[in-house]
Amino acid sequence: MVEAIDFLKLFGGFVYLLMGGDLLVRGALGLARESRIPPMVVGLTVVAMGTSAPELMVSSVSALAGFPGIAVGNVIGSNIANVLLVIGVPVLIHPILCNQNGLGKQTSLMVGVTILFITLCAFTPVTFWEGVLLVVLLVCFLIMATRGSTLVPGLDDAEEELERVLGLPGKGPTIALFILMGIIGLPLGADLVVEGAAGLASSWGVPEAVIGLSLIALGTSLPELSTTVIAAFHKSSDVAIGNVIGSNLFNILAIFGFTAMLVDIPVDDQFMRLDVWVMLGSSLALWLFVLLKATITRVWGLVFLAAYLGYMYTIYQI
Repeated sequence: MVEAIDFLKLFGGFVYLLMGGDLLVRGALGLARESRIPPMVVGLTVVAMGTSAPELMVSSVSALAGFPGIAVGNVIGSNIANVLLVIGVPVLIHPILCNQNGLGKQTSLMVGVTILFITLCAFTPVTFWEGVLLVVLLVCFLIMATRGSTLVPGLDDAEEELERVLGLPGKGPTIALFILMGIIGLPLGADLVVEGAAGLASSWGVPEAVIGLSLIALGTSLPELSTTVIAAFHKSSDVAIGNVIGSNLFNILAIFGFTAMLVDIPVDDQFMRLDVWVMLGSSLALWLFVLLKATITRVWGLVFLAAYLGYMYTIYQI
């Protein structure tokens, strides 16, 4: 009975997170459109950060509640899922081309940030000033992107996809209502997810980190997955791969950075034995496709999905 309640909390929390994130993104996009903010700026801030809002709330709430394993596992697990799952599923619908302008620079940055993240985790705990470092790097990245010196493939296209598929509020009161409901829904959802995850970890006899790496990471990656699937149906490689790279960058620089600024984050040794290396390996695999300007075909999609399922099996067996 207790386990069923924890599942309901987890499920209900994800519903609140997804609805809250969706409303916040749509409201912010409506506000940006009414304010005539350039599409690139909107894509970098509203779309990329908005789809990462569930991860931000879950990591922050779990770290503050004394469950750092969930916070760290959520970031690592989400980045793994973004490459192996969020790329693996849409290429079964339509192959993804890796030859867009600026893609090599962005993927290299993603790999570099991943290596920095692993280095910080090795010298546990991750402290306030290390969180500041990550956030400063995020700000520098945003400044370079808005000035045009750094291209981010697909983010402005992502805004157009969201507007066409979801619809945006066009009036001031409606925009304010969307944003307010998003702001209320996200923390409520995060609190339920953390409670449910901690309860399931206790019931199943596994560390909270495993729940963070699997169930929570999968749930909070649903916005990215839905966006890339929509993009695949419309044969838009830019949106699919740009969404993954942007989300992985924001997960480390924004989510982990902001969370570390709230509270010191101890990193369990188990993350350093397997999980961070799977995250790095998946990032390097995507980087290799980009360097070769290759196409991620359906066969490679099956390989990515098999690797993800194998990883999920492994973490529950350790």
